[in-house]
Amino acid sequence: MIAASPTSGNAPPPTPVVDVGDSDDVQAAAAGDRLAFQRLYRQHVDRIYGAIYRLAGYDHARAEDLTQEAFVRCWQKLAGFRHESAFGTWLYRLAVNVALMDIRSRGADPVHMMDEDNLPDRGETPFCAAERDELERAIAKLPPRARAVLVLHDVEGWRHEEIGEELGMAIGSSKAQLHRARGLLRKALGESS
Repeated sequence: MIAASPTSGNAPPPTPVVDVGDSDDVQAAAAGDRLAFQRLYRQHVDRIYGAIYRLAGYDHARAEDLTQEAFVRCWQKLAGFRHESAFGTWLYRLAVNVALMDIRSRGADPVHMMDEDNLPDRGETPFCAAERDELERAIAKLPPRARAVLVLHDVEGWRHEEIGEELGMAIGSSKAQLHRARGLLRKALGESS
């Protein structure tokens, strides 16, 4: 499977389209139908990439690698999909888990901030909005775990209970990380104004 760069760039991820054929494609792909899997990939790649992109600190190359890894894992685990939730929901959780495992494997230092020189170059500017660029750069500089909590809570809409479970932290720690991330974000945005 070749990972295509989503056409949405830095735009918010599109809301998933509920496709009646999704179920048929899931069953066919689980039985080994590569064309059915390609249809699923095309339908869900933008949303998956968008979530991973934010969790990866707006690093395009890393987000593309992690998106590719998420779809490889999806292909491997598809036969075990139990249809207890929508396929898109299951895939999204799998992809977020891939990104969170990457954060953990990198030894996410909760007090380290990336310096400006280590941030990836900006490719496309979604709306030519300087404020959005400034916000994305500030989020990218947050410590990885704080960034993960901020993105999962404020952008993806997760509850602290879900975040705590996924990141292996108490609910109070998730709330504290969110508070810390917001404070660091305010400070970074205040300093750059």
